[in-house]
Amino acid sequence: MAEWKHSGSNLSLCIAMPAVLFCAGIANAAGFPDRPIRMLVPSAPGGGTDNVARIIGPKLSEILGQQVIIDNRAGAGGSIAAQMASKAPANGYTLLATFATHATNPAIMKDLSYDLERDFLPISLVVILPNLLVANPSLPVRNVRELIKLARAKPGALQFASGSYGASSHLSMELFAGLTNTKMISVPFKGVGPALTGVIAGEVPLMIGSMLSAMPHVRNRRLVALGVTSAKRSSAASDIPTIAEAGVPGYEADNWSGLMAPAGTPREIVMKLHTALLQTMNDAEISARFIKESAEPAPSRTPEEFGAMIKVEVTKWTKVARDAGLKPQ
Repeated sequence: MAEWKHSGSNLSLCIAMPAVLFCAGIANAAGFPDRPIRMLVPSAPGGGTDNVARIIGPKLSEILGQQVIIDNRAGAGGSIAAQMASKAPANGYTLLATFATHATNPAIMKDLSYDLERDFLPISLVVILPNLLVANPSLPVRNVRELIKLARAKPGALQFASGSYGASSHLSMELFAGLTNTKMISVPFKGVGPALTGVIAGEVPLMIGSMLSAMPHVRNRRLVALGVTSAKRSSAASDIPTIAEAGVPGYEADNWSGLMAPAGTPREIVMKLHTALLQTMNDAEISARFIKESAEPAPSRTPEEFGAMIKVEVTKWTKVARDAGLKPQ
């Protein structure tokens, strides 16, 4: 697990810069936090990002000495939560639990009211979540090759659920369709949790969703697992093949979750939150819980490392959206 070390001091900057511009920020950080922190979560209860937030929330509260309140604001591919967070005071008391869909939104959402890089400061990646291609047991397929055969036999007839238009769950299936030369129709829901519920209920036959959310339903046989989206099999479900080895070479589409703060948040506060998150992820119980749920703990060594990862993700999924012919809406 990555370890973070503070690489310098802001003391010299405090001396060199007017106190009102910089030292006041350090003074504010020294007393931070002195009231509850709100974490805006862009998924409905039961979605992958919600599960991550609820696992780390109690430990973060303990370390910071203030309650971290989970505030679910699902919808519009996570943009509702992101817009609220972008307009919040830049004081560390409102955080955004960001996820892979936030990196896909610039490619598929017209007139996006926020810019992920301009309006936010990265704090840290939290976990990488391998996704899982799952189907309702009523769909007559039990592996990836059978799904491809069915989709090719009925172009455009097969539907899949997604958290919303252009969400990670949507583009992951578009990547699958592009690599397999198939055509399937996306049925957007208001969040990954409701989408998963829709597949379990048989409203839509399949989807790609977080293993964290889907595996309990696979274990109780309410869903059939067809393949893992990561490059390697998950240690928590080693019997499930990757989509790449099951018949789609080159396929990879992991989900991820992290934390960001509104742009302008004092550096000292960002680093205090970063350190608290690393302490949380270094807790043996927290790590074991994530691993048990098929999630890989992956805290960033620095906030900048997380920011660089986001840039790579935006580039990748912009190309997938363009190749799939998805128009900004």
